[in-house]
Amino acid sequence: MKTMSLVVPCYNEEPTIEIFYNTVEKVLADNPESFKDITTEYVFVNDGSSDDTLNVLRTLNAAHPDTVHYVSFSRNFGKEAGLLAGLEHTIGDYVAVMDVDLQDPPTLLPKMLAMLQTGDYDCIGTMRENRVGEPMIRSFLSRSFYSVVNKISKVQIIPNARDYRLMTRQMVDAILELPEYNRFSKGIFNWVGFRTTYLKFENQPRSAGETHWSIWQLFNYSMDAIVDFSDVPLKIATFTGGLFSLISIISIFVVIIRKILFDNSVSGWASTITIMLLIGGIQLFCLGIIGNYIGKIYIESKHRPHYIVQEKK
Repeated sequence: MKTMSLVVPCYNEEPTIEIFYNTVEKVLADNPESFKDITTEYVFVNDGSSDDTLNVLRTLNAAHPDTVHYVSFSRNFGKEAGLLAGLEHTIGDYVAVMDVDLQDPPTLLPKMLAMLQTGDYDCIGTMRENRVGEPMIRSFLSRSFYSVVNKISKVQIIPNARDYRLMTRQMVDAILELPEYNRFSKGIFNWVGFRTTYLKFENQPRSAGETHWSIWQLFNYSMDAIVDFSDVPLKIATFTGGLFSLISIISIFVVIIRKILFDNSVSGWASTITIMLLIGGIQLFCLGIIGNYIGKIYIESKHRPHYIVQEKK
């Protein structure tokens, strides 16, 4: 008998947890042949929720103590910490990462498990066929992010891929060997390698509640991903600095030659100030890029835990 673990991060998801649990249980009951030799465990991670999420998880655990477990943080540590904690607390031979709002359809689990059990793959991922129902600006920014990151990073990230995937224990153990504090799971899943294929599905609405991701948060998350998996921004800063240094040297020679040959100094106070401001802005831009990487190094050097557990069952 093998075990399938479902890792489910939760942040202020009080209205969705029971809906999620009942939906997954229905999928398991409706597909007895697919899960006949499989036991299922749920590992919910309460990421410092301010609503009644923890009490809902306590109630669910009390009703199903053998299959439903939870890990509750002392505060909100973020999505990546929740995913890591869930993976670290699983015991399954197969491990799935899922969103509790049912935007990751549990109906795919039987097919994902069947494909994984063939031994041809180590991971069955999922990706959305479209972004129907999503705001246009969010879709545009998402497409732009995937386009940029895949051009500047050696680790390719599949556009529209979800964190929702079913993995073998071997792959999960490989992911847990990566100790970095700054984590971007979509990149990490691909960085460790292993044989992966993807299933497509139609975009699903939330079962209840509202998304907790603002556009600004998604933008910052995207910037973290670029810094974590590419050093191209540093190369851009180096190239920009070198280019403008070369232009400055050429300009100096032009001014000197003009003075010697024509006894005519360069006029234009306004243009000089404009150029100075441009160069100063470029320098600050490059310093900002370098500072971002240094900041990441600083955080890593502290060796702080990714999360602090206040309660678990």
